[in-house]
Amino acid sequence: MLEIGMKAPDFTLYNQNNEQVSLADFKGKKIVLYFYPKDKTPGCTKQACAFASSYEVFKQYNTVVIGISKDSVLSHQKFQEAYQLPFILLSDPQMEVIRAYDVWKEKMMFGKSVMGTQRSTYVIDENQMIIGAFAKVKAQENPKEMLAFIQNYQR
Repeated sequence: MLEIGMKAPDFTLYNQNNEQVSLADFKGKKIVLYFYPKDKTPGCTKQACAFASSYEVFKQYNTVVIGISKDSVLSHQKFQEAYQLPFILLSDPQMEVIRAYDVWKEKMMFGKSVMGTQRSTYVIDENQMIIGAFAKVKAQENPKEMLAFIQNYQR
């Protein structure tokens, strides 16, 4: 994981609408940047839907929610449409951002060691500094925890 106080690595990826999105586009806003393994899987769907149900509250705190996985733009488009997700989903098939944010990790799956995206969340402030770093988050609880973090954050 990257550390609190570090400058968040900049990036440009394509969103679910096949539009380029850069971290720099959100200067002046807080960002909840969450990394997840795969669209439409049970845990990832619960997490995305929980972020969606709190999205308007995040906006009240000048906060943008962005999800990143290695899924394709088309997969993200179908995921967003299936669950009416109001936030940005970014496609990182080359895993450049996933690696830059240090969330490509060895995991155990069905008793075997595999490499994959570790469910992790960063909170980035208006000046693109990391103010929160959370590894191995629980899908269902993560959105509530991030909202509480944003609501209680004091500079």
